[in-house]
Amino acid sequence: MTSQHIVSSFDRDLEALQAMIVKMGSQAEKAINNAITALETRDMDLSQKIRRDDKIIDTMDEEIKSETARVLALRAPTAGDLRTVLSVMTISSHLERCGDYAKNIAKRNTVLVDMTPIDGTVPALRRMARMVEQMLTDALQAYIERDAEKAEDVRTRDLEVDQMYNTLFRSLLTHMMEDPRNITASMHLHFIAKNIERMGDHATSISDQTIYLVTGEMPDEDRPKGDTTALGGAGENAE
Repeated sequence: MTSQHIVSSFDRDLEALQAMIVKMGSQAEKAINNAITALETRDMDLSQKIRRDDKIIDTMDEEIKSETARVLALRAPTAGDLRTVLSVMTISSHLERCGDYAKNIAKRNTVLVDMTPIDGTVPALRRMARMVEQMLTDALQAYIERDAEKAEDVRTRDLEVDQMYNTLFRSLLTHMMEDPRNITASMHLHFIAKNIERMGDHATSISDQTIYLVTGEMPDEDRPKGDTTALGGAGENAE
């Protein structure tokens, strides 16, 4: 009876942790959408809100890690249960980084508001962000459902995001060469594109965790990357 009680308590702990992940994921998805909406509409109030709300995501990350540590200490899970608990901590970190990238976009929005728009760039960023947001939604759904096939589909879509980034990068280079007055705005837009591309990478990493939980093995690390730009890593720590 005692053993059954312990198992039930552990199951409840896991359910609570995963519910926290879903809530955090929803907040990250909203941040991505808001960041691009603020860019499209030049809404500085929304940009400021995104930067403030990043603290909510950071707090969620801290709470999840604290609760994960408690479960590890109290339940001492092994094998598959241990992988599940550790995956929560890993996914939380990926979501926290997505929040950081949304905040970085919001910061650049406050600079771009006073600059002349670059034709065609913002709609391209919107399409790219919409795809990444859907990837994140599907990655989290695959994790909750333990659906390795759906997780693999997210990984495949990341290549399309990389290709969208490459196309946008080349377009921005053309704008800079045609008119030096476009250089500053184009560089900010490039960093925004790179932040979105990085969020796609984090959605992919969340999918990797699902595949690991289902199969016991991490997916092939040789997955092709479509980012072929010389400034490929420029946006990783952009502030």
